[in-house]
Amino acid sequence: MALRFMQIFVPEDSLSQAEEILEGREILGTWRDDATRERVVIHLLVPAEETEPIMDRLDEEYAGADGFRVVLFPVEAILPRPEMSGSRGQDLEDSDSDGSESVDESGRVSREELYHDITDSLGVNRIFVAMTVLASIVAAVGLIRDDVAVIIGAMVIAPLLAPNVALSLAVTLGDLKLMRSALWASAVGLSLTLLVSLLVGVMFEIDPDVPAIASRTNLGLGDLALALAAGSAGTFAFTRGLSGAVIGVMVAVALMPPMVVFGMLLGDGETYQAMGALVLVAANIVCINLSGVTTFLLQGVRPRTWWEEERARTATRIAIAGAVVMLLALTAILAMTDLFDSLD
Repeated sequence: MALRFMQIFVPEDSLSQAEEILEGREILGTWRDDATRERVVIHLLVPAEETEPIMDRLDEEYAGADGFRVVLFPVEAILPRPEMSGSRGQDLEDSDSDGSESVDESGRVSREELYHDITDSLGVNRIFVAMTVLASIVAAVGLIRDDVAVIIGAMVIAPLLAPNVALSLAVTLGDLKLMRSALWASAVGLSLTLLVSLLVGVMFEIDPDVPAIASRTNLGLGDLALALAAGSAGTFAFTRGLSGAVIGVMVAVALMPPMVVFGMLLGDGETYQAMGALVLVAANIVCINLSGVTTFLLQGVRPRTWWEEERARTATRIAIAGAVVMLLALTAILAMTDLFDSLD
């Protein structure tokens, strides 16, 4: 059971209101300190899924209060070990409550923690640029040599997970600022990959019949399934507070090799095959973000306020509708291509 330690700073004269907010929540332990003469610090040990409803209620109550703050810490271990079911309904005074508010059973981290984790790993800086360039070079070498191990090694260092998960979260929450940051990071990452692979294509002769290259110039249903699974797995990693290092390889596999193939073939003058790789990249981007948005929704990620939720609902509908239309069109094209190939 993932646990979180919360420090809640509230005005001393409103402590009773904080106690009412915490009634009915699953709290494993509580402590209280006097920070100053005006503020009180409430320390809570809670399951990770309890942090979002508690923080939402606190924000509604104390958003304009002077000195209000909530600090959240991940918990590595505690003694004695908690019961798996927890102690539901324990409040600050260990009294009984009506349990009117249900506990989120999804097991995901809070919206605020999720947002922080994603934005903290999202950014175009020297590390991002260096990792993208190095991954592009390694991927290009692996593709030219038809070396699967080298290609996978390139995927390990490619920082493509955070921008795509951030874009899915931005659509889910209707957050335009986060959407712009995610689009910028994705555009920079893919542009750097294209630039490096173009230079490789111009400098070296590229054989489009190499299996590792040829397999990424044709879009298949398996490629769509891979991208859908990658987007969903990457989103689950963030919502469960897990490390995305390994799962990020799935997203990179869906995007980095076909983008490198596109750039190398385009630089070598193989325009027709290059367009096939570009279609594969576009389809994978659509699938990754569609499955990411769907996974966030199934995990219960929603904006906090009703007006933000209305905006997010509109953005989500537009994004899902557009992605579904594109997927149906691609599936129809694939089906027709397979039919013509069988007739030949």
